[in-house]
Amino acid sequence: MKCIIIGHLTHDIIIRGNTKTERIGGGAYYSALVLSPFCDVEVITKISKSFPRKWLKELEEKGIKITVLPSKETTTYELRYLDENTRSLKLLAKAEPFKPEEIPHENSDIVILNPVANEIPIEIVNNLKSFISLDVQGFVRDFKDGKVEFKKIDASFLKGVKVAHADVNEFRMLIDPKLPDVMLISNGADRGEAIYRGNRYHFEPLKMPVAETTGAGDSFLAYFSYFYKQCPFMQALKKAVSFTAFFLKHRTPFFDFDEAIENAKNVEVEKIMTDEETSAR
Repeated sequence: MKCIIIGHLTHDIIIRGNTKTERIGGGAYYSALVLSPFCDVEVITKISKSFPRKWLKELEEKGIKITVLPSKETTTYELRYLDENTRSLKLLAKAEPFKPEEIPHENSDIVILNPVANEIPIEIVNNLKSFISLDVQGFVRDFKDGKVEFKKIDASFLKGVKVAHADVNEFRMLIDPKLPDVMLISNGADRGEAIYRGNRYHFEPLKMPVAETTGAGDSFLAYFSYFYKQCPFMQALKKAVSFTAFFLKHRTPFFDFDEAIENAKNVEVEKIMTDEETSAR
């Protein structure tokens, strides 16, 4: 299966207490990482010449093709963790946005648009005709003196998308969304919601010991897109929830897949009844 992932790879500066580490990041990175055992993955990104070569090599060693488009800057974030699940984001530098003519229109099984800093114009979303998945986060972010805030956007562009993901706060930024086939709304370790062809479902993340949650939404979107391409909605949702939990626990895309599939059976999914359905019972 061929999967193209579009978005900025980032230089992340992570601060936990008095400890500072630097590493590769970005939604495109985590989506590519988790799909590497299953798909022929290509990442299309924009980074500067100073981006550490060893970080790209990490992806290439997993069979991921990296197509680098030139940029004077690399998108750089400071991630300051307040606790295990709470962090503040600050944008320190931003790579150039993509231009529609830079995005190939060759056939692929899945195209995942995973922006982190408004780098993907809506025109690109509208031009693509493949199985499109996207993460809302990079479309609703706004930046004031580097501080990351949210802005409301017209979400009518989602009508041509197969799968979209947002967290609960990002979803509130969507004005009159024309919902895609599947809308995934995550809420950290708490109960999330999926809207599938007009029907709403609650799902419960699996409870596992997790030291870090970075990349949770990006991996969830990628796993669901992969499974939904070949499985019914309910099965795809349960597998995506389980595989995301295993990835967050092990922090590697290589874990016991059979165990993750078995644990998917334990994922709780409940249809949310409408008032009309409740009255009819």
